[in-house]
Amino acid sequence: MLAPRSDWTTWLAERAGDRRARGLWRTRRCHTSEGVLDFAGNDYLGLARDPRLAEAQAAGARRFGAGARASHLVSGHLEVHEALEERLAALTGRPAALLFSTGYMANLGTLQALCNGRTQVFQDRLNHASLLDGATLAGARSRRFHHRDLEDLERLLARAPAEALRLVVSDGVFSMDGDVADIAGLAATSERHGAWLMIDDAHGLGVLGSHGDGCVGRAHGIDRVPVLVGTLGKALGTGGAFVAGSRALIAHMIQFARPYVYTTAQPPGVAAATLEALDILAVEPERRTRLASLIRRFRAEAARLGLPLADSDTPIQPLVLGDSERVMRWAGRLSERGLLVGAIREPTVPRGQARLRITLSAAHTDADLDALLEALAALQADVDGGRDGVIP
Repeated sequence: MLAPRSDWTTWLAERAGDRRARGLWRTRRCHTSEGVLDFAGNDYLGLARDPRLAEAQAAGARRFGAGARASHLVSGHLEVHEALEERLAALTGRPAALLFSTGYMANLGTLQALCNGRTQVFQDRLNHASLLDGATLAGARSRRFHHRDLEDLERLLARAPAEALRLVVSDGVFSMDGDVADIAGLAATSERHGAWLMIDDAHGLGVLGSHGDGCVGRAHGIDRVPVLVGTLGKALGTGGAFVAGSRALIAHMIQFARPYVYTTAQPPGVAAATLEALDILAVEPERRTRLASLIRRFRAEAARLGLPLADSDTPIQPLVLGDSERVMRWAGRLSERGLLVGAIREPTVPRGQARLRITLSAAHTDADLDALLEALAALQADVDGGRDGVIP
């Protein structure tokens, strides 16, 4: 017997009420660029609004159409997609790469394609939700090791059944903390136990590495990191994602990664814009230099102010305030000054670790950073004076 519709209505209301009562209700805002300084996004190199990318996207749409019209395996795989996959493989020092429409789909597809009843997955506790969900949806046996704790990973791998296919999975740069995985240590530990290593370098690609090739890239080949995932909608300023690895891995993904097989291919204009972004990445290293300079200055000033800044040398700079209500107050006061920052609460981060997730971009000016630091200084002064969250 089917449940009456009123039961569904009640259930939705109860779920909403519980989340609101705990101060965790999420709301969308329709943001405009006018009068707002964005310290919340992931446009680390300032490419998302670069007119060269916009023109490349328009030119790609004019040549190939607004949409790809079909999945890659039907008729949607166009020459611009092929060219982009080749460039991404070259950037990361891999033989081949495969495009996905989003980073979330890339992680779901990869884990679904690699996991079966014999697979045991070992994940860092702070991995992105798409990695955790991917293993769960694939039905893999999954264990989580303490954050960046190689000894804990070693212990778990040693206990794995002898017949298990072992897959170690980690973010490269952790999206909420900004710290970087020990790629060499993870690779060595995985090798000792016959495990493959999968790294999601979404927040490192374009920013880290001597060529902007990320924290894995050419420094760690497929013998050390057989499975590499990267996204295009962060430092490269466009959208979509890719998996890079051996030709055998990519051939396997084409056969078995359902989120790839059954999805319309990426709009060709987006692929064309990403090719332009890769050209800029190659010839304008000063963008990464500028970003690194902003990070150093922000950290020095934040330390001088006594702000609770997490240990991160990447564009992700979390101020861990602990209490969700306090985070929302601080974010609201910053918003009143035209400063947009990420207000991150549970379940995205563990309870008691709510934070302002401040992100820096090469597009930020010195005056932009001055405005942010001035507002944070005022907030910190009000905390010291017992008026938490009030900016005069």
